[in-house]
Amino acid sequence: MNMDNNKSSTQKRILFATLLAFAFFIAYDFLYIQPMQQQRAEQTKLSQNNEQTKSSTQSNVQNEAPQSDQENRTLASLAPMSSEEIIATVKTGRNIIEIDSLGRISQVTLSQTQYISEAGNQLKLFNPNYLKPLEVRFADRNINNEAFNTKVTANVSNLDATQTSQTIVLTQELSETTLTKEITFKPDGSYEINVSSTNGKDFFITPGFRPDIIADMYADHGVLLKNNDNTLTIVEDGDISSINNFIGIKIASAFDRYYATILYNFEKSMSLALMPDSAKNPQIFINAGDNIKLYGYMGPKEYDTLKSLHPELIDAIEYGWFTFIAKPMFYMLHYLHSVIGHWGWTIVLATILIKLVLYPLAHKGMVSMMKLKDLAPKIKDIQEKYKGDSQKASMHMMELYKKHGANPMGGCLPILLQIPIFFAIYRVLVNAIELKGAEFLWVHDLAEMDPYFILPILMGATMYIQQKITPNAIQDEMQRKIFQYLPVIFTFFFLWFPAGLTLYWFVNNVFTVVHQYYLNKSYENAKAKRLAHEKV
Repeated sequence: MNMDNNKSSTQKRILFATLLAFAFFIAYDFLYIQPMQQQRAEQTKLSQNNEQTKSSTQSNVQNEAPQSDQENRTLASLAPMSSEEIIATVKTGRNIIEIDSLGRISQVTLSQTQYISEAGNQLKLFNPNYLKPLEVRFADRNINNEAFNTKVTANVSNLDATQTSQTIVLTQELSETTLTKEITFKPDGSYEINVSSTNGKDFFITPGFRPDIIADMYADHGVLLKNNDNTLTIVEDGDISSINNFIGIKIASAFDRYYATILYNFEKSMSLALMPDSAKNPQIFINAGDNIKLYGYMGPKEYDTLKSLHPELIDAIEYGWFTFIAKPMFYMLHYLHSVIGHWGWTIVLATILIKLVLYPLAHKGMVSMMKLKDLAPKIKDIQEKYKGDSQKASMHMMELYKKHGANPMGGCLPILLQIPIFFAIYRVLVNAIELKGAEFLWVHDLAEMDPYFILPILMGATMYIQQKITPNAIQDEMQRKIFQYLPVIFTFFFLWFPAGLTLYWFVNNVFTVVHQYYLNKSYENAKAKRLAHEKV
């Protein structure tokens, strides 16, 4: 095979493989992974309901006792009794918090209007069958057994913290100790908690299992720990099989795509144990000694909300594989939104800015593709002339490319560069809770699919136009046919994409079409002038 054929086929294979990989990524995520995740979640809930019906004393964690890092304290592992009795209800400016008779957060209902379930109800953060926030486990197994069979008393049954911070005191009288939780709830939905036990009885406390609303393959979900050295440790669901101990922790977060339950302390670092449940999902137990002061938050991972609590809490927002690109991308979007005040137009402007940054490279790649198309007859002549000598063919090909300033790989570079940018935007727009409920023209929620499929159809149409006016050096008939169907394939995939992401891709296509059209006209005019000059 000739060397020029090798270069040409390499270019085609890279472009072809990139687009197909992109298409399969989309298809695999939306048509397989997410339905499978939803199905597994439903099966897990049914399984856990059945297990609770069979035995209320069956352990939900491993029958091992993790040891603390400093004083060899142990955490008794037994299943707490289920408690449906609510002894106190707290209303803040953002949520309604229910506290059960074991002194735990039984449920958090988000009260803001944008947090609505598919059934039209306000979202509830926690699955009642999972580990509950602020549950206490004593190091002494006997005390632990007694604690899970002794009701907690509250000094008030209803608390209104919608305007000012309010405090509730929970007390549990046990034979060997008295456990006291003093919790101050704030209007923004956060809280401060002081927990103590008498007679020096050691215990552990947990932020609970992660919110159980949205978890999929491409958005991390599980536990995030921020260390004193500002590094992050992420343990995803299903990835822990034994107890792991950590020291020097500032933030302990259990999270899904949009929501988290967090305990943190920036004044005194925490030591904690991660224990696997029966499905190898991580559960956080913070070593409290016989007293501890912590700060907490349960709710959506909104950038502004977390930053207002403490700037370091924004690290609880995690974007998966492309975090290193996605975070700067989100900061840009957030800044633009602070200026524009509308998420739809923010996405449009961000797309334009990205196109401007990539313009020089994209322009160079387009010009290179047009030159390659013009050189196609000469390339074919060289192939025929040096059919049996690939080395000479390659040499003459390189001379031809150099003479006309053409780069066989130039057309691929803009596409290859845009792939990580697209995935970063994908991660931001899929993970950013800020888009929840954001409207744009006919779209009621940019975090959801376009209900009328207008954006996906427009995206497919612009992709088709772009394909028609872009010079194509692909000679293989099969590859040509597949490329012709790509607009249809992508349109089908984008039907279920978040409207915000589809809007980004549509605007990107529009500016690419305009750029390509202008370049085609300029190139043809320049070519006509050059030919006219040569005739003279």
